[in-house]
Amino acid sequence: MKAAILKSLGTRLVIEDVPAPVLGTGEVIVDVVATRVLPYLNEARNYALDLPVIPGPGGIGRISAIGPDATRLAVGDWVFCDPTVRSRDDAISPDITLQALSARDEGGMKLQKHFRHGSFAERMRVPTENVKRLGEITPAEASRWCALGTMLVPYGGFLAADLKPGETVLVSGATGNFGSAAVAVALAMGAACVVAPGRNEKILADLVRRFGARVRPVKLSGNESDDREQMKCAAPGPIDCVFDIMPPSVSPTVVRAAIMTVRAHGRVVLMGGVGMAGGVGLELPYPWIMRNCVTIHGVWMYPPDAAVRLVALVRAGLLRLDHYETTEFDLDHANEAVAHAAAHAAPFKMTVIRP
Repeated sequence: MKAAILKSLGTRLVIEDVPAPVLGTGEVIVDVVATRVLPYLNEARNYALDLPVIPGPGGIGRISAIGPDATRLAVGDWVFCDPTVRSRDDAISPDITLQALSARDEGGMKLQKHFRHGSFAERMRVPTENVKRLGEITPAEASRWCALGTMLVPYGGFLAADLKPGETVLVSGATGNFGSAAVAVALAMGAACVVAPGRNEKILADLVRRFGARVRPVKLSGNESDDREQMKCAAPGPIDCVFDIMPPSVSPTVVRAAIMTVRAHGRVVLMGGVGMAGGVGLELPYPWIMRNCVTIHGVWMYPPDAAVRLVALVRAGLLRLDHYETTEFDLDHANEAVAHAAAHAAPFKMTVIRP
């Protein structure tokens, strides 16, 4: 089969023929129809990755072969391939690897040695439990369904925080790729109001245009105390849940200002990158957390059933995929797709490869 291969970090992908994946027990082979290109795929991040590798975490495709442990999947089914691969020998705290992207630890590296290759290829091998049925779609619709990969991240955070219909949410990082998806997901889950702070007034206005008055934009000034009061004032009542997805480049003071808007007995979800690039940490005050009974959830990715539940939200019409504008490339132009994704990273925009 044809595939795009990363042979060393910082180099261009090599397009060439490679052996097709071979089916094993507990696995499914999927014909890849569409796969999103992460905007940061060409960055020199220190990923735990055993090269060479076929990149592409997750994707949309049709099943071409199934193993003996699959009782409901069928050849020809449209599926989402969940890249969050978990070890099967520890139900409490499994090792995890993001297929074709990064391993979290030494155990994840062991997983990656087998489930290493991703969706920048005509076919990919996926653990049976990572294949989630979509129902009937058309080949043309496959590109937009790639948005599941983005929306699943904030959805996992809101599941951890047990977000309830009617609650008020603040999304710290609302003008980013994952943050804008968080706004859409929170509203789909029934949030009465989403406070959306940010510096980019154009993107803030676009969020209001897309989702209406349930979105309350706040233009950040950079002053921690002033911004905190502005965010509180923008909400129609107490803020029940704060979701942070700020990147590593953002100052901890910006994140702290948002987090400390949450009400007493409220919940905070941390899924961003504060501290990953070095420097000072978040430094939340212990007395404030304790006396206000604030629950803080550190969340990485999402539970195994999240994709099934998110597909149900889409099918119910509560979560719309047509917000996403997609630009498509074929596999021969995978390097151009990677460059395009980096240059056009923006809310509700996706670069897609269609092998």
